[in-house]
Amino acid sequence: MSAADAAFDHPPAAPEGAAFRPARIDYLSPAGDRGLYGPDSVAWRVHANPIALGVGGICAVILELAEPRVRTGVWEHSIFARQPLLRMQRTGEATMITTYGSTADALKRIAMVTRMHEKVAGTTPEGQAFHALDGDLMTWVHATAGFGFLNAYLSYVAPLSAADQDRYYAEGAAVGLAFGAPGPPGSVAGVEALFRAMTPNLAPHRIIDEFLGIVRRTGPFGLAGRALQPLVVEAAIDLVPADIRARLGLSVSPARLALARPMLRAMAAAARKAPGPVVRDAYARMGRKAFG
Repeated sequence: MSAADAAFDHPPAAPEGAAFRPARIDYLSPAGDRGLYGPDSVAWRVHANPIALGVGGICAVILELAEPRVRTGVWEHSIFARQPLLRMQRTGEATMITTYGSTADALKRIAMVTRMHEKVAGTTPEGQAFHALDGDLMTWVHATAGFGFLNAYLSYVAPLSAADQDRYYAEGAAVGLAFGAPGPPGSVAGVEALFRAMTPNLAPHRIIDEFLGIVRRTGPFGLAGRALQPLVVEAAIDLVPADIRARLGLSVSPARLALARPMLRAMAAAARKAPGPVVRDAYARMGRKAFG
C-alpha cells in the first residue's frame, strides 16, 4: 500500500467522471480502542497535519516512481495516471483509517489493500519481473512514505527530538509488517541505510516528470489552491535527498522555494490549531481532546 500519494482530513471533490465515496468509518467507536498507534504516538501528531501529508506524500511518490518495478506497478496497474486526485483521495483515506481508526477498522483496510495488491504483477520495460507484494518493494514503499511525512513535518510543522524521530519509524514498522514489508526500518539510521542500499536501483524516467506535471495541476486544495500547488510540489522535491535528486535530474528553484516555505508553514500552523474531524473523533474515542 502506498500511503504516500497524499492524505487529507477533508477530501476535496473528485475529478470529472469519478466519484469519491468515503468509507463509513466511525472514528468515535469503540471507546478506548487505541487502534494501531494510539494517542501518545508520534504518528498521531505527524499525520494530523495535512501540509505534512500533502508535501511529504508527493516526495514519497517521487521516490517510489524512481524504482522501476514500483513505477511500473503504480502507473500500469492503478488509476493514478487517469484519475490522480481520486487515487490520492483513496490512499489518503487509507492512511487516516490505519492511523486513527479502531484496531478492527485498520486491520480490515490493510486486508483489503493486500487483496488488491495480490493481483498486481508484471514485468518492467527493462525486463524485471515484479509482484506488488515483493518484500523489498513493500519495504521501499513503506519507508518512503514515512520519510516523506516525517521530513515534511520537520520542515513545515514543528521540530521533533531525535528520539521521537526514531520512535516514529519504530511505530510505523509494526504497521509496515502488517502490510507485508518484511524488514521495515525502525529508526532514522535504518531509513538512511535503506536509502543508501536502494539508491543504485533508482533512475530518472519520463513518468516522474509526468507525475510532477499532474500534481502541479491537480491538487487537494481545489480550484482556490491551484496557484499554490506548484509551490507544494517545489517543497516536495526539496525534501528528496540531494544525491537522489541529482540522480533523478530534479532541481529546486530557490526563488519558488523561498515563496513556498512561509506560505506552507503558515498553513501548517493554522491546521495545528484546528485539527480535522477524523483527528478530533479519534482523540475523543480515547477520552481526550485533540491537541491545538
